[in-house]
Amino acid sequence: MDPYSAEGELVNIHNHFHQAQYQEVVDFDTSVFSPENELPAKVLVLRAQIAQGQAKEVLAETKGASEPELQAVAAFANQQLGATDEAVKAVEELAAAHGDNAIVQVVGGAVLQAAGKSEEALALLSQHSGNLEAVALIVQIHLQQNRLDLAQKEVKAARSWAQDSLLVNLAESWVGIREGGEKYQQSFYVFEELAQTPASSSTTSLISQAVTEIHLQRYEEAQAALDQVLAKEPQNPDALANLVVLKTLTGQDRQEALSALETAAPSHPLLLDWQEKKSEFEKAAAKFKPKVAAA
Repeated sequence: MDPYSAEGELVNIHNHFHQAQYQEVVDFDTSVFSPENELPAKVLVLRAQIAQGQAKEVLAETKGASEPELQAVAAFANQQLGATDEAVKAVEELAAAHGDNAIVQVVGGAVLQAAGKSEEALALLSQHSGNLEAVALIVQIHLQQNRLDLAQKEVKAARSWAQDSLLVNLAESWVGIREGGEKYQQSFYVFEELAQTPASSSTTSLISQAVTEIHLQRYEEAQAALDQVLAKEPQNPDALANLVVLKTLTGQDRQEALSALETAAPSHPLLLDWQEKKSEFEKAAAKFKPKVAAA
């Protein structure tokens, strides 16, 4: 039996992780799992700790581990601490020796993608055999590559065998936001259900709900969702980034939100993209500056 299926014993801790309920994962009683599922459960707990900013503690716990799964987690923690080259090297060695390992595929793929090695990440992830987390990561990579067609194809294929899995629903919703039109509303329903149900709600699901509300031009509702996040996490980078977008669209003063984002996450993709576009605009504008001839 697939331990992550609806009937599998890892389904609840797995869903908590992918609902971004990281503290629930950390607090989960893993002593109830059968021996063969102890390691996958431990990996989820360690990844949840990394997501909560505890990469240093995770690296200390996994240092010197012999299991490829824990070695992959150690590489991921190392990358979060700034040692990207070392992390990539470790993952490439793991991929060569254990490319068929589901956890190496997913965690290693995340490391490679974060290092800008998308094709290597896809090559590793494509070795999966019915691994929905690998599918979800492949979809995210294709969307980052602006290959909507490939992301759609991946989701459609997964839907044929995974049915109503949480990860398939999420992946389909990510694709729907990129497709637009009536897909915005369909994606909204998924994120709203996650965000408004106490058993599945998290700051991530609230931000996702806000994103779809913005696309649907329901700005007051988007503001309410972002306010809920910022009340809990005043420096949440993604909430601040979407607040900047929301204030820009509604003609409000965005400077306070922008300054808060620059302080909380100076390397946030929104800021980097903004800086790049501003630089390119200034270069283009410089070519058209009026020249005054000397008398």
